[in-house]
Amino acid sequence: MKAERITISVSGAAEIAHCGPSVIPLAKEIGREIARQGAQIITGATSGFPMYAAEGAKEAGGYSFGISPAASKKEHVEVYRLPLKALDTVIYTGFGFPGRDLMLVRSSDAVIIGCGRIGTIHEFTVAWEANMPLGVLQGEWATDEVIQNIIKNGERENPNVIFEKDPKVLVEKLIAMAKLKDEDGSREIRL
Repeated sequence: MKAERITISVSGAAEIAHCGPSVIPLAKEIGREIARQGAQIITGATSGFPMYAAEGAKEAGGYSFGISPAASKKEHVEVYRLPLKALDTVIYTGFGFPGRDLMLVRSSDAVIIGCGRIGTIHEFTVAWEANMPLGVLQGEWATDEVIQNIIKNGERENPNVIFEKDPKVLVEKLIAMAKLKDEDGSREIRL
């Protein structure tokens, strides 16, 4: 296994109004668990669910990376109107949201999907196609159900996807999956 820490990408809605009142504490708890369990967090350097997860990681003493769609700090703040709050390091891609999504997911060992909409589904599909360990947080929003329908109606299975309500258990399972994948280089992980 490689010596560096597991990197977990957190994906979710930048606008969380449709997610329900429980989403902020859950996002923060995901970030705290990533830090507590010795992993590091990477987000799309955006607001909402990913920002709250990054805040949680920072509260627990973790290090937070962000992958921005913007080409510069100025563009990130002034054009995209995205925060820098809770980010220790930001990589400015200049690739817009689709390119940022690809870089974000491919810079990770595992991906957590929270409450979200089309951008979150895009990040899910990038991770799905890469056969990465994926954890879908279940909650009062519809994102987990949408993903279950995508999987159910798809043409192939992916054993690397787990659904979980408990942030601690979700992070534990993803770290275990990422370590297994790293050790044997396999394309399928079964727990």
